[in-house]
Amino acid sequence: MVLKIYNTQARGKEVFTPLVEGKVGMYVCGVTPYDLSHIGHARSYVAFDVIRRYLEYLGYDVTYLQNFTDVDDKIIAHASEEGLSPSELSKRNIEEYHRDMDALGVKRADSYPLVSENIDGIIGVVKTLVEKGLAYEASGDVYLDVSKKEDYGKLSGQPIDDLKAGARVDVDEKKRSPLDFTLWKHAKEGEISWQSPWGRGRPGWHIECSVMSTGLLGPTLDIHGGGQDLIFPHHENEIAQSESYTGKEFARFWLHNGLVTVDGQKMSKSLGNYTTIREILKSHSPLSLRFFLLSAHYRRPMDFTVRALGDSAKGLSKIQNTIFNLKAAINHASESSGSKFESEALAVKKDFHQALEDDFNTPQALATLFRFTREINAYLSETTGKSGIETALSTIIELTGVLGLRFETELSEKLKAYVEGKIRLRSELRRNKDYTGADEIRLSLLEEGILLEDKGERTLWRLTDPDKQV
Repeated sequence: MVLKIYNTQARGKEVFTPLVEGKVGMYVCGVTPYDLSHIGHARSYVAFDVIRRYLEYLGYDVTYLQNFTDVDDKIIAHASEEGLSPSELSKRNIEEYHRDMDALGVKRADSYPLVSENIDGIIGVVKTLVEKGLAYEASGDVYLDVSKKEDYGKLSGQPIDDLKAGARVDVDEKKRSPLDFTLWKHAKEGEISWQSPWGRGRPGWHIECSVMSTGLLGPTLDIHGGGQDLIFPHHENEIAQSESYTGKEFARFWLHNGLVTVDGQKMSKSLGNYTTIREILKSHSPLSLRFFLLSAHYRRPMDFTVRALGDSAKGLSKIQNTIFNLKAAINHASESSGSKFESEALAVKKDFHQALEDDFNTPQALATLFRFTREINAYLSETTGKSGIETALSTIIELTGVLGLRFETELSEKLKAYVEGKIRLRSELRRNKDYTGADEIRLSLLEEGILLEDKGERTLWRLTDPDKQV
């Protein structure tokens, strides 16, 4: 099998090959920590978490970076409203970001560079671009001269004339061209700023990511990721300034996740139609939210509704309940070896990997898992050997683990003692030919989400309702 990834710049799927065999340098644009993160943020970072996890599962040594843009107009404004310094506000919201992502099972990045800690490096890169004649200063602002980058627009695939027309809407008279963008901004009165060769100021948005990513991963990244709304101008401008500075290809593969919408509109704080992760987790489990976000292909938009989240939780419970029932079945299984399930488990793994190797198709991977759970449940209704059950259990735990789905499915001792006590009482009633009383116990347990199955002299039990696990 071969991993194929949709490369935004190539506008098609390409076989993934990193710059250095066995190693992957991966950078994903992070949040601007001026407030709590919302579902759109969760969608992006869960998607790239799965991509990272699968690359690691394939044996790659992945270095994963994600920045925090802790120097920004929104941070300055919100900090002023709350009576905090920009750094205090950023620090608080970075901690809240980690709290949310930890809950969703998103692995921590290898590094989280901050803009405020990379000012010297940013000034150095901007200075070099000016010295090369690729950027120019005007009244304390520094702009990249886009006319010097002949392939500008190659990521977004837009004709240069169309880009110029769009840029003229908000033209700055100091620019030589409407497409020229800011590398360094002259500071306004009272703003956070740093001394530079062009006076006091602070970095432009785009230069920050270029300096932080290449400073830690080298001039060429294997994977650069982010939301589709970043393709232009942010990522387009990252390419222009980075390649102007290094003379080398900036990123081999560009991956962009689809946006979360509400009634067809992009979910965003500026539109006021967003829901924070924290708010959702008040009424839904983090696992349910993660499962919902994986139910659509990462490149496709997905519309968020509470109903859709609830429907997704039902699908999640099928997998969760199957794992629980496998663990319960091991206690009753015979030691016989050999099982038809061995070949089925191999087939499921193959289909699962084919789904993820086709541009990380998580909906198809989940469909494979659902088919697998149906096979498992049918298998558990037969006389089963312990080795077959253990194969089923280890396979489903391995594959769900690749998706970052970690289930709490340990048998509750209290529940186990309760059910087995009922089974002993029912067996006693059956021995005394009190079949009416025995049926009443079976039906009452079924109402509680516990199904009894008689196998000769043995009675097995499994859950039909995952909520009965606690």
